Parts: sequence; C-alpha cells; structure tokens
Amino acid sequence: MLFAGPPGVGKTATAHAFARDLFGDRYIDDGHFLEINASDERGIQTIREKVKMFARQIPMGGYGFKILFLDESDQLTDDAQHAFRRVMEQFSTTCRFILAANYSNRIIEPIQSRCAVFRFRPLVKADVIKFLKRIADGEELEVDDQALEVIYDFSEGDMRKAINILQASASISKKIDEKTVYRVMGYVSRGEIRKILELALSGKFSEARDEVRRLLYVQGILPSDIISAIYRELFYLDLSEEDKLELLDLLGEIDYRISEGATPEVQLMAFLARIAAKGRR
Repeated sequence: MLFAGPPGVGKTATAHAFARDLFGDRYIDDGHFLEINASDERGIQTIREKVKMFARQIPMGGYGFKILFLDESDQLTDDAQHAFRRVMEQFSTTCRFILAANYSNRIIEPIQSRCAVFRFRPLVKADVIKFLKRIADGEELEVDDQALEVIYDFSEGDMRKAINILQASASISKKIDEKTVYRVMGYVSRGEIRKILELALSGKFSEARDEVRRLLYVQGILPSDIISAIYRELFYLDLSEEDKLELLDLLGEIDYRISEGATPEVQLMAFLARIAAKGRR
C-alpha cells in the first residue's frame, strides 16, 4: 500500500493501527512489524541489508506475512527505489509493504503500479477541534472557541502542528484565547490589522502610524508578517474593487522593496498614506 498526503494527517498512525489490529498489541516486539524512516536511511545499502533481511524471514505465530513500513519513502534515492521494487517482487509471499510519502510523484512508477494507493487529505476542522478539546480537557486548559478556530487556520489540517501550537500556548497560560495563539505564533491578529487599516481609511493617520510602530518595535512582529496580514484584510475594506486592485499592486511592490533592503516603517507608512488618500477622496 502507498499512503500519500501532506504531513500530520495520520499516515504513520494508520499504518501502526493497521498492524496492531492485525497482529495484536505486541506487533513490534513479536517481530511482525518493522518501521524504517527513509529520511534517515535513504541509500541502496539500507534496502540491500535491512529491508531484504527482514522481508526474507518467514513469519512466525501462524500469520501469513509480516509488514514492513517505509516512512518518508519519497526520500529514497532512485537507485534505492529500484532495488526496493525488486525486493517487493521477490518476497511478496512472506512480507507486505506499506510506503508513506508526502509527495507521491517522487515515487517511481513501477512501485506505484504495485501498490494500492490511499490518498490522505488535510483533516477537517471539526475533527481537529474535537481532538484539541479532548487534549484541553485532559490537561485542564481553558480554550475558547475562537482560539481553536485560529489554531486550525494556522495548522491547515495538520494535526501534529495543531497540537504543537496548543502546547506552546499552554506554556504561556492555562487560559488560551485568540491573542495567546497569535502571540505564540509571532503573528499579528486580524483585529489589530483591521484597526490600523480602518484608522488610515478614516483619516486618523497618526494613530495608524503609532499602531504600526507598536507592532514593529514593541511586539517585534516581522514586516513580512504584517504585509501578509494586510493582504488578508485588504479585501474586507470599504473600498471599490478598482481601489483594492490598486492597493494590492502597491502592496506587492512594497513587499519587494522591503525584501531588497528598504526601511520597513517607511514603506508601510507609504502604504497607509495611500489608503488615507483614498479614504479622503
């Protein structure tokens, strides 16, 4: 079988659950299951020695076959993949193979054609939030619904990343809200950016400038993160589509200037000045 999909969606966990269901709780200790991470051992020597040695051994305990799980299999070199394809042919009677890959297109076609391909998708929001609530209850954390929404947005369906964000947030406070998550991630919240844009749009340029300075010099937010946040909020401003297009074009230019070494504060002020001019008009 070939498990293909983005990281943190359960490919490795599914392989272990499958083996445990088939062989019982001692599936590893009994020698029925072997896991190899190809990102650590990616050369042809691993295939010739470790993989071949395990695959050729006759399974014990009345089972018809053993399972070899090759994680991060897309990291195998081409020579190693061709050698692995031959092992799959030779020892299919004594061993079954599960390959996990983040990028299935990096697996050679002869291996893909020998596998049943299972494509994993990013986890849906309801499942991620349900599991995070289960962790929060077990750890006695108070996490509000908005914080869970933000954690999911940052994780993009990666459960491992979502758990890490929750753990990092819990290291700051047992009561986790939206601001705590943004603080942990080092990002500026949508509300703060919306406030800056609306201040500029209503002609309160000095107040908008002070807010940008606070983000840059007090909170230490990266200019690139501020620009990304502005990009997300720009579409919700009370402006015509033509004005939004013009501001998006300017935002791209400012992003390029900052990456080339321009002063971030000056460039961001120039963008806010353009918004203020449009608000006045």
